[in-house]
Amino acid sequence: MKKILLVFLLWIGSLNIYPQYNVDQPMSLIEVNGVSIAYTTTGEQENTPVLMIMGLMGSHKVWGEDIVNGLVDAGYRVILFDNRDTGESENLDRLGKPNLYWKFAMNSLGIDFSAPYTLSDMALDGLGILDHLGVEEAHIVGASMGGMIAQTLAYEHPERVKSLVSIMSTTGAPHLSQMSRRNEQNFRNAGEMDRERVHAYGFFPEAMPRQMTAIMKAGDRSEQVSSINVSTLVQHGVNDTLLPPDHGEHTAELISGSELKIYENMGHNLPPSVLPVLLEDMVTFFKKVER
Repeated sequence: MKKILLVFLLWIGSLNIYPQYNVDQPMSLIEVNGVSIAYTTTGEQENTPVLMIMGLMGSHKVWGEDIVNGLVDAGYRVILFDNRDTGESENLDRLGKPNLYWKFAMNSLGIDFSAPYTLSDMALDGLGILDHLGVEEAHIVGASMGGMIAQTLAYEHPERVKSLVSIMSTTGAPHLSQMSRRNEQNFRNAGEMDRERVHAYGFFPEAMPRQMTAIMKAGDRSEQVSSINVSTLVQHGVNDTLLPPDHGEHTAELISGSELKIYENMGHNLPPSVLPVLLEDMVTFFKKVER
């Protein structure tokens, strides 16, 4: 009887070797290109890896727990990290604070300008984590600015990208719809946010000047995006007023053979009502790539 009980307990334990991911689980720090980057992982180490990259001002916490645990339950190892200037990664005030009004003006006039760092630098942060973990190839998932970084990885380092998922992101093409005035005003007021409160949600307004400058510095990336030759899924919301749906449509149009999914009741966010369908589409796409 004791032997049977022991076997039963071992079987039960084997079902829960990896606890559910939570946004407050411990992170590790590594040096990548002279910057301290914080990362964490969840899921079985031998499973196919998925690297997730969050957007402007957002740490890895902004992904939430449902999408991460959904991917783990589907059989994936998920790798998350805080972009430079967010979360537990290094704050780069030492690089200076760009004057965004001046950068916007130069950008609108077509005048070249300097940036503390670039989207390519941020892509290398993610690549450095893969190197550190000994991961040769991963599915790359990026949201908003994270989608731009993921796209950058796909066209600059395609040999490391098993597939690309670009969520509510853009090519930066100038002919695409502009953000709403409300969104523009929110960006203008970002510096006035209660930092302690928004940090708790995973947002770091102090990152915006440098990260926004990196986005503007990249400009129109249509030519680079059109060179992407890895399997790609583009996901976008009908109600996105920050990067309206034509941004996703243009991304899919430029990447040969890509899939485009447009979701009702989704703006520039990952609403709980839409997330199960978005996640199912993502996993189905991954499985198709892995055949």
